[in-house]
Amino acid sequence: MTDLTEQFSAYSRWRGHASDAVARLRAWLARNDVGNAQADMRLQYLLDRLRDDKLTVAFVAEFSRGKSELINAIFFADHGDRILPSSAGRTTMCPTELQWQKGAQPELRLLPIRSRARQTPVSELKRYPEEWTVIALDAVDAPGLQAALARVGETERVEVAEAQALGFRVDAAGDDGIRPDAEGRIEIPRWRHAVIQFPHPLLEQGLVVLDTPGLNAIGAEPELTLSMLPNAHAVLFILAADTGVTQSDLAVWRNYVQAGSERQRGRLVVLNKIDGLWDGLRDEARIEAEIGRQVDSVAATLGVEPAAVFPVSAQKGLVARIQGDEALLARSRVPQLERALAEGLLPAKQEIVREDILAESAEVAAATRSLLEARLAGLREQLQELTDLRGKNQSVIEYMMRKIRSEKEEFEQGLQKYYAVRTVFTDLANNLFAHMGLDAVRDETRRTREAMLESSFTRGLRNAMQGYFRSLRGNLQRSTEEIGEITRMLDAMYKRFSVEHGLKLTAPEGFSTLRYEKELERLETAFNRQINTALTLVTTEKHALTQKFFETVAVQARQTFELANRDVEQWLRAVMSPLETQVREYQIQLKRRLESVKRIHEATDTLESRVEELMQGEEALRALLDELDNLEAAVADALDVPANTPVTGVRAAA
Repeated sequence: MTDLTEQFSAYSRWRGHASDAVARLRAWLARNDVGNAQADMRLQYLLDRLRDDKLTVAFVAEFSRGKSELINAIFFADHGDRILPSSAGRTTMCPTELQWQKGAQPELRLLPIRSRARQTPVSELKRYPEEWTVIALDAVDAPGLQAALARVGETERVEVAEAQALGFRVDAAGDDGIRPDAEGRIEIPRWRHAVIQFPHPLLEQGLVVLDTPGLNAIGAEPELTLSMLPNAHAVLFILAADTGVTQSDLAVWRNYVQAGSERQRGRLVVLNKIDGLWDGLRDEARIEAEIGRQVDSVAATLGVEPAAVFPVSAQKGLVARIQGDEALLARSRVPQLERALAEGLLPAKQEIVREDILAESAEVAAATRSLLEARLAGLREQLQELTDLRGKNQSVIEYMMRKIRSEKEEFEQGLQKYYAVRTVFTDLANNLFAHMGLDAVRDETRRTREAMLESSFTRGLRNAMQGYFRSLRGNLQRSTEEIGEITRMLDAMYKRFSVEHGLKLTAPEGFSTLRYEKELERLETAFNRQINTALTLVTTEKHALTQKFFETVAVQARQTFELANRDVEQWLRAVMSPLETQVREYQIQLKRRLESVKRIHEATDTLESRVEELMQGEEALRALLDELDNLEAAVADALDVPANTPVTGVRAAA
């Protein structure tokens, strides 16, 4: 078992323990009737995320750099042969995902290249199986697997106009696009996207391997470069030791791997084919020196630290694993790359998951603890009142009834302010969704499309597209102002009810739109690099450019706002829930106090039995608080953090 497999298995077990601890907390809340719909929904959302948790590792390279061979060496050596095609030349012509879902069947799904003409992104087409060509796979038949998976390299020849209509850049010289053949036709991929469902131990635990095509093909699928690569948890950029960093390598690195300085974590450079230096004429010292020089040269050219460049021989690593040759495997240096991948990928991913679970579960536990403490305080107040009534006459009991009624009336007057705040809260929430909601995004998309189609010159097209980003940023800014107003209003109400009625309320949690602003910035940077260039604007027909913009940029922007809407809806529910719960609980406690005193007024012999009942209730509530502490400690223990670790930060700021 490799270091990568071992660490991934450990991460999977850790994730399972965390899921079990969250599930126990959720079940306990329901069993003891101390939760609410909001808390249950938040914990179920956590469980769903843990269940569907994926880690995506993308392999990016120009043709003939040994990318598929490296995937074979890392993931498929135990099959005793190559599984992914890795012969000389172009073997991966379309983005290919290797994954496995529980209950799935081994199969290869291929999306025809002409689906691009329908202006529908791959993410949307994944919902419709009938759009794909499906080939069943036999997971234990290596030759059959090889033959089936070789289909990801299929191509066809089309006329120049059709190639351009499908998004491929054509260049007679071959410098900035695909060069036509002698007959003036263009070789393009037969498939737009491939998904391989394969029962592999790492894939079963949530790993997704993304294999990408070379420069001309990768640039023709903007969804890959705008979404899939930026969202990958790790990207391995593969070079060949015998070619060094070519111009096309540099273009792939700058445009698709390095793009966005905030996304450099998890980016590794692999210098493959170092076995070409094992010519039998150089000793180990000279070979090491040559490898060191190449590593330094690659690092300087790409602008990375030499420690981020990993020289390997994927082919020798695969052979070594198949033949059980430990010495050759060590010389291939593949294990060193795997170790770096595991150490760089898994801890970072684990920390993100840990923070999310700790924050959500801690908030639910804190709200539940406040509820239990409010119940306990109310019960103790009743107990004290009834204890004080021992030996008192009816006039004292009547006074106590009047006092509680007075408190009840005072609280009901406060409720009028609470209902008024609820009305204002609803108005502010509606204003918030007027800026952040999907209707606003659809309206801006429609206006931008109309402006682009009406434009007669390049300047008009550019202004329309740039205006789209300005408008969306403005929507987020106005949303931030509305969120601030909501937070300030609720903070004042929380403080008022805490002071006037003794409710145990902490300041409402804030919400930040920074995450979505950063995503828009990244998207705009990619847009400026891939679409908003003089060459693209001059050489691309207006309708084709409009289609490309809305198939890629607008789709990604909409997805960002869909995520923002989901998060802010959850925040709005969560931020009102503590106040609603405490108000409801306080009403119940007042009613119980009044009923207790009424019963004692009518029959004084019930006093002692009621006192005993309250004492038992106090003991039960203390036991529930202890159980809650233990459950919260169990979640912290499953996450490998101290139980008293403070939870800070603002929702959605990451």
